[in-house]
Amino acid sequence: MISNSKRAYFEIYMREALVEAKKAYEQGEVPVGVIAVINDKIVARAHNLVEENKDPTEHAELIIIKDLVRKLESKKLTDVNLYVTLEPCIMCAEAIKKVQLGGLIFGAYDDKLGAVGSRYDLLRDPNHKTDMMVLGGILSDECSAILKDFFSNKR
Repeated sequence: MISNSKRAYFEIYMREALVEAKKAYEQGEVPVGVIAVINDKIVARAHNLVEENKDPTEHAELIIIKDLVRKLESKKLTDVNLYVTLEPCIMCAEAIKKVQLGGLIFGAYDDKLGAVGSRYDLLRDPNHKTDMMVLGGILSDECSAILKDFFSNKR
């Protein structure tokens, strides 16, 4: 259980990730947004670009990881906390594991494809020890609502 003050801290950043998700929504992309935080400062932002780039690997998490690796000139991102509006899929969870993030905070759980606690739990696999902080469910209602709205309008 996290304290109310810590939850409020995480919510500030998740609201910024939701800004990115809204950008994706407006572009016709699945509305997933992400921000990267180092020492309480937002250092990068991204959202899904699968449709725009016609590339199924253009998930928000992979876009921001590639950007950070270039900017920070390091394959290890241990000082970075990512805030993502949706629980990462297998592809993104593996990338997150490889760069050894300091922390992953996500909003909505994904019962169908989630790889960080829902369907799979790749970041807490006992065969692959990680010290990464993982926390899900931050602003989950808001993060879920934008996805539900997007998909209901697609039908």
